[in-house]
Amino acid sequence: MAQLNLTLLVIFLSLFISSVLVKSSLAKHNPQTISYIESSCNGTLYQDLCIRCLAKYVKNYSTIDGPHHLAQVALSVSLSRALHTRGYLLKLVKELKTIKNKREYLAVNDCANQISDSVDQLSQAIKELSRCSQRGSTISDDSLWHISNVETWVSTALTDASSCVYSFTSIRMSKRMAAIKVKAQNVAEVTSNALALFRRYALSSQQSVARTTKKP
Repeated sequence: MAQLNLTLLVIFLSLFISSVLVKSSLAKHNPQTISYIESSCNGTLYQDLCIRCLAKYVKNYSTIDGPHHLAQVALSVSLSRALHTRGYLLKLVKELKTIKNKREYLAVNDCANQISDSVDQLSQAIKELSRCSQRGSTISDDSLWHISNVETWVSTALTDASSCVYSFTSIRMSKRMAAIKVKAQNVAEVTSNALALFRRYALSSQQSVARTTKKP
């Protein structure tokens, strides 16, 4: 237990230092973008994780251009984490089946199915979001319908990932099960952040439609 706690502490410190370095680098080269990322992530449950993920995208590729683009990036991060975790779980399922560890096999297999569902739902959400009006385009009732679909899929993906996390509640978990819980928790957290950022875009779209409707 002490060794596990020490490992978790080392991971936490590494992530904290990484977050500080990334934000420092971005602040030097792109202060407006990092300011936008930080203000946007203030509305999420896992702010440091949100900033770290989005800052990494900006550092490696480009800037983030408004709420629609921000939601796209956040959902892409969630899908990437879910795909990685699914691959890890499916490989582990095969190993556990071979060594005939029935208890862990069933638990991991259930989790793999839930994360696989999250992958499917996030994939659908990203495709649907691409059908929504881009920044500068006219927001219509049709766009709001697509937005509603995206929110449904991302919410369901979050529920599935969270269900996997909650299934590993035993106090005496093996290191393997504890590692799975951490990975599933990460998927749930980035998906929670993506949902919050998407809802911010959805709200701005709904307000745009309301303003348009009030015009004579």
